[in-house]
Amino acid sequence: MINFFKGLSGPTIAVFLARTMLGLVFLMAGWWKVFTLTPAVHAQQFFIEGFKDSWIPEWLLWALGTAIPPFELVAGLLLVAGLWTRLTVSLTGLLLLLTTYGHALQQPLFDIDGHTFTRLALILFVLMIPSESDRLSIDGVRRAKG
Repeated sequence: MINFFKGLSGPTIAVFLARTMLGLVFLMAGWWKVFTLTPAVHAQQFFIEGFKDSWIPEWLLWALGTAIPPFELVAGLLLVAGLWTRLTVSLTGLLLLLTTYGHALQQPLFDIDGHTFTRLALILFVLMIPSESDRLSIDGVRRAKG
């Protein structure tokens, strides 16, 4: 076991930890929103009621409010496994842009210090590390096999 870790570079371990942490955060948020809260309640509470006085049409609020929970769940699973990592991390980054806009629409001086900034930092870190360093992932195994 120790020999295995001796063969791993710092960037390989770092990107594994960051990708997996990011994946767990999205996975657990998605799990709760899909299986405890439910996507319909998520849409109603956080989108329909939260943006009823905004310019956003109700059909779009329903679409986004019900789509985000399963997206977070699937994205979290993909990140933990390390499958399609670059695409998944990029899409979660776009989701953060969308949700940040929504929060800022509700509260112009929205404080991003909580979940948003943490997720953004992990996303940027994973994107900045070369893909080849992410060896402890399904993508890494696929790359090694050619």
